[in-house]
This record gives sequence, C-alpha cells and structure tokens, in this order.
Amino acid sequence: MTIALLLSYLLTVAAGYWLSALNIMHLRRYGNVIPAGFEKAIDPETLARTTAYTLEKNRLGLVESLLDNLLLVLFLFGGLLGVYDRWIASLSGSFVVGGVLFFVLLTVAQTILGIPFSIYDTFRIENRYGFNNTTPRLWLTDLMKSTAVSVILLTLIAMGGFAIIRISPGFWWLWIWGFFAAVSIFVMYLSPYVIEPLFNKFEPVKEEGLEDDIRALLAKTGLQVSRIMQMDASRRSSHSNAYFTGIGRVKRIVLYDTLLRQMTHGEVLAVLAHEVGHWKKGHIWKRLVMTELLGLASCYLAYRLTAWGGLPGLLGLPNSSFAAQLVILAFIGTIAAFPFAPLSSWLSRRQEREADCFASGLTGTPAALASSLIKLSRENLANLHPHPLYARFYYSHPPVVERVRKLLEMASS
Repeated sequence: MTIALLLSYLLTVAAGYWLSALNIMHLRRYGNVIPAGFEKAIDPETLARTTAYTLEKNRLGLVESLLDNLLLVLFLFGGLLGVYDRWIASLSGSFVVGGVLFFVLLTVAQTILGIPFSIYDTFRIENRYGFNNTTPRLWLTDLMKSTAVSVILLTLIAMGGFAIIRISPGFWWLWIWGFFAAVSIFVMYLSPYVIEPLFNKFEPVKEEGLEDDIRALLAKTGLQVSRIMQMDASRRSSHSNAYFTGIGRVKRIVLYDTLLRQMTHGEVLAVLAHEVGHWKKGHIWKRLVMTELLGLASCYLAYRLTAWGGLPGLLGLPNSSFAAQLVILAFIGTIAAFPFAPLSSWLSRRQEREADCFASGLTGTPAALASSLIKLSRENLANLHPHPLYARFYYSHPPVVERVRKLLEMASS
C-alpha cells in the first residue's frame, strides 16, 4: 500500500508538471502575438517583457516545487516523519502541547525553507522587471511579522483544536468543525483592524470625488461598507489590485495606491462593480457554505480514519501520534483532491463571468471594465496566452483575453 500511495502522489505531481510544460510551450509559440483588443495598450516590447517575466517566474516556481516535493517524499516515505514524531513526543508528554509543537515547528521550518526563494523572487525577478520597491529591511520586518502572526494564530487554533479532541473523543469532529468556522469568521472581523495594519498604512481615498462615486455606485445595489480606503501598496511593489475585506459591519473596500495611479475613476468603479457582483449574486455566501460543508465532511472523515488505526501503516510506520496521522490524512487529501481541481476552477470561472455581466449592467460601461483588465494585464505583465487545458485546470478566472473579448462584445451590442 505504501508503494501505491507513493506512485499515486508521483502521478499527480507528474500531471501537474506536464500541464505546466504545456502552458510554457504554448506561451513560447504564441507569446509574440498581440491579442485582439489589446493593440492600443500592448506593444511588442511589453509583450516580450511579459513572456520573459512569466518564464522566469515559472522557472523559479518549478525549482521550488521540485525541492518541496523531494523533501515531502523524504519526510513521509523516508522515515523522517517517524523520527520527527518521536522527537516531538520526547519534548512533551502532553497531547495538546505535543500537537501544538508538531505543527508550529513544521510551519517555522517551511517558512525558513522558503526564504531563499522569496529573496530571489523579490530582489532578482521582481526587481529586474521594475516591480520591487521593497528594501531588505522592510522585507525582513515583513517576514518577522508574518511569521509571528502565523505562529500565534496557529498556536491558539491548535491548542483549542487538540483540547477539544482530548475533551470529546467521540464527537470532536463536530465540535472541531464548529470551532474552525467560528475562528475563521472571527479572523475576518479582526483582520482589517489588527492584522492588516501591521503591514500596510490605510487612509481615506484621496482622489477628489472618487469616494462619493463609489458610495453612489454601492447605493444602487443596497450594499454598505464601513470605509473606503487606499493602501500604500507601492511601498513594496508596483503591482496593483483592489479588494473587499472584513465581514458584516466592518466590511470595507481597499484600493491599492498603484491602482489609483493607473486607472480612471470609471475604470476603478468598473473593477469595484465586479466585486460587488460577487456579493449581489451570492457568490460569497455560496462559497462559504460549500467550504463549511466540505469542512464538515472532512472533519468526519478524519474522525473515522484516525479511529481506524491503519493510517501509520500506509507509510510503513508501526504507529504514530494523532498529529502525525493528520499529516498523513492531509497528504492523502491532496492526492484525492487533484482530479477535482478542474471542477472547482470551472465553478469559480462561471462566477467570475456572472460578476463581469453584473458589473457591466450596473455601470452601463462594459468597455470600462475591459479597459481596466487590459491595464491590469499590462501593468502586472500577466500571461495573455495560457494553454487552454492549463487554464481549464487551474484558472479561477477566465483568461483575461477571453474576458476582454466578451466585454467588448457587450459594449458594441
């Protein structure tokens, strides 16, 4: 069974690499073609930079992925999981403390392993293509803050989770599900006021008339937000974006200052109208319900499989701690979930198309949303030529060329 499990994992990894290779070959073949609708915004020089940027990011991702997969195979199938499990047990005989240490130390180790790749990406690739504005000091400060936040949150969540398992061994799957759901909602409330300000400065939108235009747009839909803010994203990168954050009464809109510099008011409104479309079409609560249902099923399945007692044997181990069994389950879960990735991506792309249609109807200017997407693609050097199969498998959004084409068709009809 151990060999079968290893082969299954290697097969999913190989399939992922094959799809990535298809995508790169497709880009090399068509990367010099300016798509219809992009002629005024993309010139051959920009297109060449886009192709080069995509290829460099892909090469770095491939090296990091190969290292991650090699270490994972050695950890799970080379006996290191058992060694690590016994070492954690020697540090503490407590079920709760041992479980917390197991996952916190793994998280810290993973963060450390990712540091060289983050440095190369930030100070070599992003710098070469004019995106990086981060200083070494700021990068280090961000790393320390993000690691501290992750460790604190993981420690608290793991302590609560393992305590629940210890207190209610027969029904922990149900209480764990409820606990995780409550924590996720709490973090959504907490993040805009406690976590996000640790990394960025937020202030009211400075452009004259923009906040009034945004609130007028929202008033048409009955959607209310507590605040409309701009964020100093340019302090770190020239990449641009906008997003909704928080939930309920603390929901607010955040605009990157880089986005505000690149787009007209009409284009900013079109981008936000798309996000409003997700709320009005019920995409947010549908995703939340689906996530919670899958979470409940996963918790119950984890309960049944850990009670079964055969998980350690799948890796050739005589026994293992509860925390180690959760790692084995997570590993099996990644293999089982791989074939369903295209379905998940398709559902997401369908919602994105619905949001585009809603935004076009709300603003009455689908061309403005098309223009904003073209600018985002140009400024972020987004790949305009993904392989269709790769896009169907991995893309949560329709390829930008497809979105622009449909929006321009709406504008001309």
